[in-house]
Amino acid sequence: MDILSFMIMVTCILVSLLKISLGNDSLKAPQSLSDGQTLVSKGGMFELGFFSPGSSQKRYLGIWYKNIPTHTFVWVANGMNPINDSSGILTLNNTANLVLTQNGSLVWHTNVQKQAQNPVAVLLDSGNLVIRNEGQTNPEDYLWQSFDYPSNTLLSGMKLGWDLRNGLERKVTSWKSPDDPSPGDVHWVLKPYNYPELYLMQGTKRILRYGPWNGVYYSGLPDLRNNTIFGIISVRNKEEIYESFSLIDNSILCIGVINQTGRIYTYVWAEGDQVWRTYVSQPKDFCDSYDLCGAYGICMNSETQVCQCLKGFSRKSPQATEWSQGCVRNEPLSCNGTDKDGFVKFERLKVPDSTHTWVDESIGLEECRVECLSNCSCMAYTNSDIRGTGSGCVMWFGDLIDLKQFDTGGQDLYIRMSASELKHKKNTLTIVASTVAAIIGVLLLLSSYFICRTRWNNAVLLIAEKDKGVKDDINLPTFDFSSISNSTNHFSESNKLGQGGFGPVYKGILGGQEIAVKRLSETSRQGLDQFKNEVRFIAKLQHRNLVKLLGCSIKQDEKLLIYEFMPNRSLDYFIFEDRPNMSSVILMLNGEKLLPEPSQPGFYTGNDHPTEVEYSPRYSTNEMSNSLLEAR
Repeated sequence: MDILSFMIMVTCILVSLLKISLGNDSLKAPQSLSDGQTLVSKGGMFELGFFSPGSSQKRYLGIWYKNIPTHTFVWVANGMNPINDSSGILTLNNTANLVLTQNGSLVWHTNVQKQAQNPVAVLLDSGNLVIRNEGQTNPEDYLWQSFDYPSNTLLSGMKLGWDLRNGLERKVTSWKSPDDPSPGDVHWVLKPYNYPELYLMQGTKRILRYGPWNGVYYSGLPDLRNNTIFGIISVRNKEEIYESFSLIDNSILCIGVINQTGRIYTYVWAEGDQVWRTYVSQPKDFCDSYDLCGAYGICMNSETQVCQCLKGFSRKSPQATEWSQGCVRNEPLSCNGTDKDGFVKFERLKVPDSTHTWVDESIGLEECRVECLSNCSCMAYTNSDIRGTGSGCVMWFGDLIDLKQFDTGGQDLYIRMSASELKHKKNTLTIVASTVAAIIGVLLLLSSYFICRTRWNNAVLLIAEKDKGVKDDINLPTFDFSSISNSTNHFSESNKLGQGGFGPVYKGILGGQEIAVKRLSETSRQGLDQFKNEVRFIAKLQHRNLVKLLGCSIKQDEKLLIYEFMPNRSLDYFIFEDRPNMSSVILMLNGEKLLPEPSQPGFYTGNDHPTEVEYSPRYSTNEMSNSLLEAR
């Protein structure tokens, strides 16, 4: 029998004979704590004692929040070995070990390996039960602490990970049920890979992967970037690898809890409502399920079919619902062949599972690319730390699994591709660039057209403003619409003189006078304001080269302009396809230039043709005319 076992046996014998008074927050050797007695941390935050969870009648030694009405248990000592009645006693013995007994039988004990001098067990305001030498306050020198042996709850300051000096793993383990705090089969663990990762596991099966810490947030949890409740502490050195969190405001109560269903909840205490409110829960969505889409498959919540293959890959299984086999490359890698491989940048990703990775924090992204390209087994790379412009290098070897696409956040990942795939992508980019350029060109042409059109309308307004005699309303004789309609035989084809861009022109007799009626078409898109402006400046321009505008007629959407019909004037002046340009009109108004003579009409009914006119028909049956677009 070794010394420790002997001392435990002696303690069990003596404990029933000895009752020692205890301090408020601590036990000194050989003091004891009976069922019904408690330790309370100095600030009154936590309490240690015996409890029965839910509907259970069994007794457990544990720690809970002191001032929260509904008991919130954060640590359990004897979850695997409950006490059947209220006979439990906790004692701190002279070897600095806490010993829990029931009627003299050993139930649970600590295993302090360090030499103790005046040991004391203290419940701290952090919720940590520690054994230390009296007067010692350095956490690194604690003889033992409950934070090294979590139950189902992660508290602020508690480490989740590994002490590499002694091989101690700190992991959070679910209860079997709300009534049974014995260890369940769901675990929250940190895997000490070269690029360490947090996992939620059920037995040996991975349920959820956080994604590695990238210096700002966990790759799979970009939402935590703007978190205002707690900060993440991520430590990687030769002695320890762990994750922890610290509260930004110590007045806020926040805990992480895993349950037997395989979920992680982050709760924040709502003091006003006296309830725990869920701040974050994982898995958050369907794509958080570990390795849902297989190798080189990517999960996208925005798609109806959440599993997709990365570009450059195709599904391995022909079955529509089978994704466990993942995706395969469309083109094989050549590695050291004549065509060199390259990398394609994928954005906003949860980076792949980091089981098979290599990390060098001393090099940057370009050196990382060169290193990865030189190794045929390297399938992807990126920065290990994305703070600032990025730093460090992490490379993946083997198949890439458990990828997720985010709408915002996530990380860039450079994935190895064959040279032929890179050429295809390059050609695609060229086509896209050409298409974009063509679209931009069309948009520029349209913009130019509308700018010119606007300038024309503005010029019309300028002319109207130059004539101070023009009133806001049309100062022009108006004709009864029915009279004009009757004069043109209701706009019959037999009276039609021609068709212009703004509508047809008809010949009619009104009051014994020949007139030309221009009927503005609804398809001309010429609104009433433009119509008024055109009337204003045409009515005021008196020139021998312009036909005389007699008046107008407006009825609802119908707009008519009535001109004096002059056989020796070109029809083009009626239909406004051969009108002088605006610059000529403006110059004429300023007295600087006269308008040019009208061109030969397209048809002519009179007999007074000039005898010395060179005329080229405007329309040809065997030639195509090219016109330069000008603003109207």
